Amino acid sequence: MKYLDEFRNPAIALRIFDELRRITTRPWAIMEVCGGQTHSIIRNGIDQLLPPAIELIHGPGCPVCVTPLAIIDKALAIAAQPGVIFCSFGDMLRVPGSHADLFRVKSEGADVRIVYSPLDAVKVARNNPEREVVFFGIGFETTAPANAMAVYQAKQLGLRNFSMLVSHVLVPPAIAAIMESPQSRVQAFLAAGHVCSVMGTWEYEPLVERYNVPIVVTGFEPLDVLEGIRRAVIQLEEGAARLENAYARAVQREGNLPAQKMLDDVFEVTDRGWRGIGVIPQSGWRLSERYRDFDAEVRFAVTDIHTQESSLCRSGEVLQGLLKPNQCPAFGKECTPRSPLGATMVSSEGACAAYYQYGRFAPLDNLEQVKS
Repeated sequence: MKYLDEFRNPAIALRIFDELRRITTRPWAIMEVCGGQTHSIIRNGIDQLLPPAIELIHGPGCPVCVTPLAIIDKALAIAAQPGVIFCSFGDMLRVPGSHADLFRVKSEGADVRIVYSPLDAVKVARNNPEREVVFFGIGFETTAPANAMAVYQAKQLGLRNFSMLVSHVLVPPAIAAIMESPQSRVQAFLAAGHVCSVMGTWEYEPLVERYNVPIVVTGFEPLDVLEGIRRAVIQLEEGAARLENAYARAVQREGNLPAQKMLDDVFEVTDRGWRGIGVIPQSGWRLSERYRDFDAEVRFAVTDIHTQESSLCRSGEVLQGLLKPNQCPAFGKECTPRSPLGATMVSSEGACAAYYQYGRFAPLDNLEQVKS
């Protein structure tokens, strides 16, 4: 319990809140990129306890939420094919496609299995040589090394019945896209500590210089988030733009070099669609030429599936930080965790799920009154 207590100490939190009230002289808008940070903020009421001048904007840092609708429909089409064992992490099973989700196709007879590691899917392929085994490989840089290792192992083992449906996305190009959007109000970023534990912090240095924006690498416990906010506000008040590492217990500048080597071998950078946002150039990974035989999109001929988002769902605006979840007219009405319109309502890191789970049904005006 030592580290839980250490980074959830209410006395230290109150001191940081007091300092923020003392040093904040004008309005600032700070985006937390990671959905895990969003849930920590909403669960602990951090946004409601900050000075009214500090606004936290929820970014596109939920990997489930930004997985394109077309990829979900491709997963459904593959999973429904005879002879396929479709393996996925549990949080993808309730993400809605155009007309169903993986739970629905499972109930209709598809062999959909929840696994806890992509290496579990490799084991399933070894144990079922007569079946095609597909793993749903989604996520940011955090989950990519394990997925790369699974493909690498499958090749080493000569498993011709294993493939991966890949939808990996990268954080730095998303930050660049946000800064280049004419609608963006973001003045500083809290970067995701677990992503940086893999990739390091060096990728963010050019972003700070190009956009003159503070970026603070931040953890996920309440005091981690508060320290990130504190450092960002200090920079904003100074008129500075620096890259700071507020998560040094887990993150180094160079990152995890063996993991990066594995990623460079198995994946290559590509343009990637983001659900509700569109295509961001050079913002994702696909299997490199050496491992293209393990590409499930090609193996099952689902590359041409195209889709259209629900007209009621405004999760794309939520993911871009243009809309708070409780500003969406469908929030808590047509869209709930039991009947979601978009992935932001069902993912464990989705902003809409956080607002729903922790009772943030009040209109934004009421929340502003609470903060003041």
